[in-house]
Amino acid sequence: MQIGHIQSNTSINISTTAPADLSDKALVRLMADDDKRALKLLYLRHHNRVRCFVTRLTGNESTADEVVNEVFLEAWRHAGEFEGRSQVATWLMAIARFKAVSVCRRRSETQLDDRTAAVIEDASDTPSASMEKRQRSDILQKCLAKLTPIHREVINLIYYQGKKIEEVAQSTGTPINTIKTRMHHARLRMADLLAEAGIDRAWVAI
Repeated sequence: MQIGHIQSNTSINISTTAPADLSDKALVRLMADDDKRALKLLYLRHHNRVRCFVTRLTGNESTADEVVNEVFLEAWRHAGEFEGRSQVATWLMAIARFKAVSVCRRRSETQLDDRTAAVIEDASDTPSASMEKRQRSDILQKCLAKLTPIHREVINLIYYQGKKIEEVAQSTGTPINTIKTRMHHARLRMADLLAEAGIDRAWVAI
C-alpha cells in the first residue's frame, strides 16, 4: 500500500470534521478502525519531519523515502496498540529510528567507507596482499557483529555514517555523555576483538 495513493473507501466518515479539528491521537484511533483517510492525513502532517529525521540517520534521501513509507505503514498496522501515553509524533519518530537504524546496520555489512577502503583490491596488489585484505575485511565484519546492538549502533552512526556525537545524541534522544560512554566502551571492545583476531586496531582507525 502506497501512502500517497490511499483510497477513501472506509466506512468511517471523517469528512464531517475539519482536518484542523482532528488531533493526532484521534486520527490514530480512526486508523485503528481501518480509516485510511485518517492515515493519509497523519502522513501529510508528519511525513516531512519524519523524512528529515530519517535522512539525517541514513544519509540517503532515496533510502529515507522508502523508510518513511514503512514508518507510516507500521503505524497503520499497529494503530490499535497505541495507548496514547506519548505524543503521536514521538511514537512515529521511535518507529522511524528503529527502521532507519535497521537499514544502517544492513547497509554497513555491504558498504565500505574511507576507513575500510584499505581492504579494496587495486591493480598494484600482489595476490597475497589481496588475500590479506579480504581476510582482514572479513575479520572486521565479524568483530563488529560481536558488539552489543547499542555499541554496534554508535560505531555505525559515528564511523560509518559520519555523524557527530551531538547529532547522534539528538537523533536518538540520548544524552551526549551517554553516547560518549557508549563510544568509549565500543572502541575498547573492538580493540579487544581485533587483538584477539591478531589485527592491530589502528589498521581500521577505530
